[in-house]
Amino acid sequence: MQMTQIWENDKVLAVTPVLAGPCVVSQVKTQAKDKYSALQLAFGVRKEKNLKKPQRGHFQKAGVSPMHVREFRTEGDVAVKIGDTISAASFAAGDVIAVTGTSKGRGFQGVVKRHGFQGGRKSHGNKDQLRMPGSVGPKGPAHIFKGMRMGGRMGNERVTVQNLTIASVDLENNILYIKGAVPGVNGGLVMIKGKGELVINAVPSVEEVKMETPVVSEEVVTTPEVAAETPVAEVPVEAVPVVEETKEEAPAA
Repeated sequence: MQMTQIWENDKVLAVTPVLAGPCVVSQVKTQAKDKYSALQLAFGVRKEKNLKKPQRGHFQKAGVSPMHVREFRTEGDVAVKIGDTISAASFAAGDVIAVTGTSKGRGFQGVVKRHGFQGGRKSHGNKDQLRMPGSVGPKGPAHIFKGMRMGGRMGNERVTVQNLTIASVDLENNILYIKGAVPGVNGGLVMIKGKGELVINAVPSVEEVKMETPVVSEEVVTTPEVAAETPVAEVPVEAVPVVEETKEEAPAA
């Protein structure tokens, strides 16, 4: 991630800006149906050609465009429905979070860079042995023990950095400024987990839309200037329901 710096109380803080939304709820898992509670969030844009047919159907059912999907476990069932969005408003400055991502790939590296070995002495008679691992075990077992720190592929692993603090939140652009560095390359995907209250931007259901839709009168008011241009629809008399008004008789004194 590309780091930057901000000012806080006349001090410069090294922060990492992370775009944290909006994330669309593409699936809701409940205890009754799936035996555990979780939310599946979709973020960003994916290429259509890289999707398989079941994935296309999954996104079509959720009503969202192809996105990157991650699942987050919840302590219990959450009153969320498919199509709702979660933005950076769920976080606040000072929150302690954990960030999970894929670390940068470094290729094949030696023990000095990979494990922080000190290396050999730079004295006379130690040619080409400065960054060598040295002895790898005793002669008795005559094999390398499992877990021995040696040279090999470095990076490109799932890494979780805990106890990171949010320095500032840009609600307008959904950007979190996190103190310190987070794992991953520029433009990579990370998962941010906090302990704050989840703020959900709910999408109104069909019933709510009907209740909030204003009722427009069907009566057409015409003026003499536009009377000739306004079309008048002919409605058969039989199609118009007739409601008889009933008058309640006043009780006799």
